[in-house]
Amino acid sequence: MPWSTTKPLLQNISLPFSMDTLAIHPPKPPRVHLVHHDALAVSVGVGLAVYLVFKRFEPVLVHQHFWLLIVPPALIASFLLSPHYASARAVAVAFGLHNATILSATLLYRVGPWHPLARYPGPFAFRLSKLALAWATSDGKQFEHLKRLHDTYGDIVRIGPNEVSIRDSSAIIPVLGLNGLPKGPHWAGRNMTDSAEQLVSLVDVREHARRRRPWNRAFSAPALRGYEEAIARRAEQLVELLAKHSEEGRPANMGKCIGSFTYDLMSDMAFGGGSEQMRDGDQDSVWALMEQGLAASQIMGHCPWLGIYMGYVPFAARLMKQLLDYGEDRAMERIKNGSLARDFFYYLNNEDGMEKAPPPLATVAIDGALAIVAGSDTSSCVLAHTIYCVLSNPGVYRRLQAEIDSYFPPGENAMNTSKHSDMAYLNAVINETMRMYPPLPSGSQRATTRETGGCIVGPYYIPPGTTVNLPFYVLNHDPRNFSPKTDTFWPDRWLVASGLQKFQGAPGEEFVHDASAFIPFSYGPANCVGKGLAMQEIRMVLCLLMQKLELRLADGWDPKGYDEQILEWLVMIKPYLPVVVERRPGPVHQI
Repeated sequence: MPWSTTKPLLQNISLPFSMDTLAIHPPKPPRVHLVHHDALAVSVGVGLAVYLVFKRFEPVLVHQHFWLLIVPPALIASFLLSPHYASARAVAVAFGLHNATILSATLLYRVGPWHPLARYPGPFAFRLSKLALAWATSDGKQFEHLKRLHDTYGDIVRIGPNEVSIRDSSAIIPVLGLNGLPKGPHWAGRNMTDSAEQLVSLVDVREHARRRRPWNRAFSAPALRGYEEAIARRAEQLVELLAKHSEEGRPANMGKCIGSFTYDLMSDMAFGGGSEQMRDGDQDSVWALMEQGLAASQIMGHCPWLGIYMGYVPFAARLMKQLLDYGEDRAMERIKNGSLARDFFYYLNNEDGMEKAPPPLATVAIDGALAIVAGSDTSSCVLAHTIYCVLSNPGVYRRLQAEIDSYFPPGENAMNTSKHSDMAYLNAVINETMRMYPPLPSGSQRATTRETGGCIVGPYYIPPGTTVNLPFYVLNHDPRNFSPKTDTFWPDRWLVASGLQKFQGAPGEEFVHDASAFIPFSYGPANCVGKGLAMQEIRMVLCLLMQKLELRLADGWDPKGYDEQILEWLVMIKPYLPVVVERRPGPVHQI
């Protein structure tokens, strides 16, 4: 049929809608029409459902929070509340009601008698949120706060909504031992990322064991013997650095000098060199970077979700990023230069060929940076604290120097490690220092999970989903573990405990020495893998310093202020320690 014939026909057809209207305005999706109070009730119900998800799974990732906290109220505002409110007000009501429901249910559950940790005492605010503990310990004195909490509330204290701190040496094996608990969630916050890969942050027990294998080889007895020359060379450089202060007529800041020594040494150990702080000073402000980064890391560790969020803020994550970038740069340089010595990198990068395949560069870089930070910070703190304790007790100083002189007369090699294990007083002094000032004062965090289930820790039941903290400083300063002179530097306790000296206390005074409570390098399969190197380094340096130098605290400096200046940012931060240095006469041993 021709068009001229059909056109009138089409003109006579009547349509129920306008073609123009259909083309310009597509049909709107149907809305669910609920009366006002029913719409609000649905919003509350959805909020309670989301609360149950948070309670069960404790999601901390940003995209998880988006789907749980943003998407549901947005949908409710669009489909349920828009008939009753203007658009902006519908959004405000939906988001306010949704999040208020979640917050109210969360707080009510945490303080209620039905919470599985309700039986354990603790400050009321700490039950509500870990933000309370993060705020209380932001002064860098977390270890002292924990001690006061235990002195007030007893051996187990609830320090967070789902976290307890235990002051009981019988808890060490079930929590940290071979069949103990996996690591807790704090490392996600400390790293300000949800994808941290360094060894110390691995929660998966099997993956941790696999990744630790090259570390075990790097700190084996044969490997430690190979590091002696590097330690001796850097220790001699430290002696010259301290003696230079004497020649210039000024006291040495012992903490700073030792920090430069340990950083240079750990750079040698991790990447075959690259740092000369003892010679050139801290030109790149590395120690300031580490201490500031560790301070932020410590606070964020209390609230992993907050740390992950802060990781997306460029300024907040700057310090951690600089530290990781530094490790990657040094790793690339070490790969470019090749294997010059059997340092840490030799093992971490599988240059010994013991693993099936070399690890990714990112893994080697982040573990190398970890070795520098953990190794230099821990060893420098123990060395600085030891020198402070020895110089604050002249009797201890003279006795230690006499033992060192008897084993290493002038001219002999004071860094001969074959004799160090036999030096009872030297080891007593080091152990007593670490008892007074443990490298990790607030201890090590572990957690029960839904998969592991609850567990019995001493007399306490720890339900699933609970973080457990064992504060080493608190254990060491408990008179039930070490007595008498619990809070006093007294190296003789270690000689009495080993049977080398008789206890001579007041009438009726009891000697208590619970060696199981002394775990300065943690305990179990996730303990400090570098403890052997740390002890070797500390002994070698102390013997050399005491053999070659006379040391005393600077005139006018009050040692009572030392403890007040100690801060805990993951590890203890070294206070200012002015020491007057003089060379001792005698032959010089050449290494």
